[in-house]
Order: sequence, then C-alpha cells, then structure tokens
Amino acid sequence: MNPFSNRVLGSIRAFQYHRARKGPWHRVMRRLARLRHMFWSVITQSDIGLETRFGSGLMLPHPNGVVIHENAAIGNDCMIMQQVTIGMIGDGEVPTVGSNVYVGAGAKIIGRVNIGDGARIGANAVVVDDVPPGATAVGIPARLVIGRGGKLSADR
Repeated sequence: MNPFSNRVLGSIRAFQYHRARKGPWHRVMRRLARLRHMFWSVITQSDIGLETRFGSGLMLPHPNGVVIHENAAIGNDCMIMQQVTIGMIGDGEVPTVGSNVYVGAGAKIIGRVNIGDGARIGANAVVVDDVPPGATAVGIPARLVIGRGGKLSADR
C-alpha cells in the first residue's frame, strides 16, 4: 500500500476524531490535522473531503487524482484505485458505497446511487444507476455484465 494514502486517510481520521471532542487541545489538533490533510492532498493530487464517512480498511493503493465528495459514505474494506471520482450531480445527491467494493481506475460514481456490498466497478465506468450487491458494472454509462453461465454477475 502506498504510504501517501495512509497519510491522507490518517489526517482525515485525526480531524474527525478531534472534531468530535471539545477543548483547546482538540481545537489545536483539528487545525493541525486540517493542515496535514491539505499538505497530503497537494502531494497526492487528491480531493477527499474532511467530512467523508468511510469504514475501516479503506485502501487507496494509488491515491493520485482520487476525488470523494465530503457527503459520500463508503463502507468497510473497499479498494479505490487512482483517478476515481465519487461525487454529486445536484443538491445532496451523493453516492453510498457498500462494503467490500472494488472501484477500478478512472471510474466515476455520480449522483444518488447505491453500490451494493461486494460489487465491482470496472475501470473508466461511469455509474449513474444503482449497482446490486455482488454485481459488476462496466462501460459508459455503466451496465451490469453477464458472467459465465448466462447469469448476471450478481447471481454468482
């Protein structure tokens, strides 16, 4: 795993930890975490909001160019590759990504969509509709692919 992604995610977690607590020490630590976040965002050329909710085990092997809206929610044990955008279309229309989801390089997940647990998003896919749990979505716009045996990948 890229050490830069650990630093970006660590600064976000530190900010969220100190934001939930009161007192002068936590106010100073919040500001320090915000500065660390800004520094590592510039280094990695990523834009991950400080308010983003993400579960444990989020992996960003190559955090370069990753954009995640601050109101998006990401589950546990997800892998997000480089140049991925998880963002909104209109007011409050942000994605929710389940647990154990793989998002390929260059993929875009936009709007009020739900990505089910264990889903896979192919490289450069543009997801504008919900993806059921365990399904694989590819293409522009993304569509569910048929796996071996003529079944949707969600039926495996």
